[in-house]
Amino acid sequence: MKPDRAPISFMVNGAPASVSAAPMRRLSSILREELGLTGTKVGCDAGDCGACTVLLDGSPVCACLAPLASAQGCSIRTVEGLGGDGLSALQASFLAHGAAQCGICTPGMLMAATALLENRPQPSEDEVQEALGGVLCRCTGYRKIIEAVVEAHRFLPPPSGLPAISPSRGEIGSLNAAPTSRPRRLAKATPQLISSLEGEMAGRPEGGALSKWCDFTLPPAGAAVGASPVRLDGVPKVTGADRFGADAFPTDALSVLVVRSPHHRAAFSFGDLGAYVAQNAGVGGVFTAADIPGVNRFGVIPAFADQPALAEAETRFRGEAVALVACEGWAARDIDLADFPVRWQELPALFAPEQAEQDGATLVHAGRAGNILVRGHVERGDPEAALAHAAAVVSGEIETSFVEHAYVEPEAGHAVFDGDTLTVVACTQAPYMDRDDTARVLGLPPEKVRIVPTATGGGFGSKLDLSVQPLIGLVALKTGRAAALAYSRRDSMTSTTKRHPARMRATLGADADGAIAGMVFDGAFDTGAYASWGPTVANRVPVHASGPYSTPNYRATSRAVHTNGPVSGAFRGFGVPQAAIMQETLYDELADKLAMDRLQFRLNNALRNGGETVTGQRLEAGVGIVDCLEALEQHWKRALAEAASFNAGNVARKRGVGIASCWYGCGNTSLPNPSTIRLGIAPAGKVVLYQGAVDIGQGSNTVIAQIVADALGLALADIELRSADTASTPDAGKTSASRQTYVSGRAAEKAAHTLRDEILRVANVSPAARLHLEAGVLTVWEGDLRRHIDLESLQPDGHGLVFTAEATYDPPTTPLDAKGQGRPYAVYGFGAQIAELEVDLAIGTVQLTRITAAHDVGKAINPLLAEGQIQGGIAQGIGMALMEEYIPGRTENLHDYLIPTIGDVPPIETILVEVPDPEGPFGAKGLGEHVLIPTAPAILNAIRHATGASVRRLPATPSRILAAIRGKSR
Repeated sequence: MKPDRAPISFMVNGAPASVSAAPMRRLSSILREELGLTGTKVGCDAGDCGACTVLLDGSPVCACLAPLASAQGCSIRTVEGLGGDGLSALQASFLAHGAAQCGICTPGMLMAATALLENRPQPSEDEVQEALGGVLCRCTGYRKIIEAVVEAHRFLPPPSGLPAISPSRGEIGSLNAAPTSRPRRLAKATPQLISSLEGEMAGRPEGGALSKWCDFTLPPAGAAVGASPVRLDGVPKVTGADRFGADAFPTDALSVLVVRSPHHRAAFSFGDLGAYVAQNAGVGGVFTAADIPGVNRFGVIPAFADQPALAEAETRFRGEAVALVACEGWAARDIDLADFPVRWQELPALFAPEQAEQDGATLVHAGRAGNILVRGHVERGDPEAALAHAAAVVSGEIETSFVEHAYVEPEAGHAVFDGDTLTVVACTQAPYMDRDDTARVLGLPPEKVRIVPTATGGGFGSKLDLSVQPLIGLVALKTGRAAALAYSRRDSMTSTTKRHPARMRATLGADADGAIAGMVFDGAFDTGAYASWGPTVANRVPVHASGPYSTPNYRATSRAVHTNGPVSGAFRGFGVPQAAIMQETLYDELADKLAMDRLQFRLNNALRNGGETVTGQRLEAGVGIVDCLEALEQHWKRALAEAASFNAGNVARKRGVGIASCWYGCGNTSLPNPSTIRLGIAPAGKVVLYQGAVDIGQGSNTVIAQIVADALGLALADIELRSADTASTPDAGKTSASRQTYVSGRAAEKAAHTLRDEILRVANVSPAARLHLEAGVLTVWEGDLRRHIDLESLQPDGHGLVFTAEATYDPPTTPLDAKGQGRPYAVYGFGAQIAELEVDLAIGTVQLTRITAAHDVGKAINPLLAEGQIQGGIAQGIGMALMEEYIPGRTENLHDYLIPTIGDVPPIETILVEVPDPEGPFGAKGLGEHVLIPTAPAILNAIRHATGASVRRLPATPSRILAAIRGKSR
């Protein structure tokens, strides 16, 4: 036995365990790597995120901070031990309430909540917030987690005398529930969701339940759209069985370590790399840009691809990768990259657009004059003349900061050669884009690279860009062995993309009746060292900077400017949240100047069916902003009255109420944006859905299956999902720009209609016929006519299907002309939110008390999932407004970089507005981006309402609020 190892014995989930390892090794590492209990997730290795929470002798601890020695003789419980042969009441409650989205934080939440419930079976909301305060979630907005814990007691065993149902663990999660003769339906997932067991027991087959005591069934044929079944991939999320990027590394894989620049800009050179390999036991190789066999450039927009997988001679931002060290897993824990032979020469760096745009400034990229990556422009009418004649005019400037995505799962994956094909298994939002860029970097044909997405623990845009894929691919290519890499939290935060900082100014004018006369907007967006999604942001912002309002005279200009800051990329809104802050705060000021109610002012100017946008696009149908604002009217009146009453009796604290609206074009801006879906009938009697739209927590696995079920006329339980894999699923496009429900959903609807038509043709029946699937038999009936198709007697195609259909949908858009006129999007989503808060005038702190959100979803395919998206987006908007500011070198962890915790998100009232759009499947629109956009401006408007002061630099920290108040008083 090595001297640094010792035998440690303990109990895990009721079973004895013993390992021989270093006593100070992290307990999380032992559980995951030695015992295979990967339900314990690792998000930070610093005790900041709480994802690794386990119970040690009944008490919650962060396993990443607990040394192995602390477990000697103790009893450990992990998420794998919660449900026994089914699900615990808490796990069932999480499913019922939609409390798990991406699922990466879910095990930690469940363990912390279990410790609470074992002492307080019916806790209060305050007790839940106290118990779960150490576990971070970036997706849900926490409110459904709170509901799930508070309501967990409702999922406890039924009264004595009622039999328990034996569960089939994971059944619904994989959509493999055995077909039954009776309809399958699901009651709405509300806090009162417990199916009545009486009268439901007779004839129930074994299985079909997700817990011992609660029945979760799926809606019958024709009833999937509009229902809220538990998410179809939900069971693995609450049991810890989901496999994220770091959860399934091959046991013999080389570990990959990344050497990164400690400077914002630097020249570098290497020492003796061969000697480094020889002197470090377990190191199998070192790889640099010189080892890359293909084109050492990648980028999400091919025309702008400019980022090397490994830098060559000079780095352009802090955290840029320059070299890889491939080593055995046991060696990786002991290697200190501070000893790596690289010499740095720090060079002058550019830190802000105004510095980068100065005459004579060093060019970050040769050929991009003035450090301008791209410009955006939309213009109509004569805005200067309109403003000159306006009855009221307001102007202002706003500055926003870098914002970190802060998903709890750091980037991770592994690569291995399967024959002559490189297979990369990793977290991603864009498998086909990953395939093409990885192949280009490695000099391989695209068909020789396969991308298999894992479960993705949050993305929000950043996991659209390449991260680990070409790095692990290079090591696998050069060594012939599997290669694995999981970013540390610091690696993730330093090297991945951020929300674009923006410096914006605008002028807005209205006539005496309050009708908008004209607007001028200009914004500089810091795109950082490389292009990423900078062109998309620069072109999307001018289209949206007017807000969802009729603006007859308008000019908006934008530019993406290179600096030596972090790479700025996609982040839930592509620049529109920043522009909305500028526009919506000016709307408030203009309403006040006109002495008009702020909500009514917005209603007066809101777009309506038949109206034209600032790009000249006529919106014939589906415009829901008026409906959203009208849905908020009673809430607005109540909130204003309550604020006035509160403020009359308080001097130290003031209550404010703010409102803001949003609109968002779904999909790419004036560019092709196709999605392809394949589905068919297998001989065994299942509808196989090849669904390549990556579900990163938003629910596309469930929503697209619901669309298929109703379009096909079969039950949701008849569908078997085949998730994204470039070797088997068609390209459904990237998961971004609120496009999956709309674009992939429309492709799925088309494919289902095509498949149904083929079945009806073969059966020689009319469109009114009904379908029914049982094991090996498809029954088609119309009136008294019954036709039974023996599926197992038919010859399957290359996909193993006996009936098949594939369809592509590409939104009908047109390019924008030189003045930005055209049809950039086929479908827009709309929304509006009210923020209520209190400000402490002495110290500048803000306490949110309520947010009310009305969002037009066209058609709520799954209302529960839609509510979850709204609440999660609001939480991110709260962070952007009040606390989140990424500063390179200072906030590279989840301790110094603050995101909202469970105590920072107030009660949220969600109003789903349904104004169908004829382009969307069943009238549905996208939602994911829209829900974040109004939150920050509504909060800023509420702060101004409370204090009379406008905060012009975000986030609105206490010091900035105080400075604004003091500036107003002078």
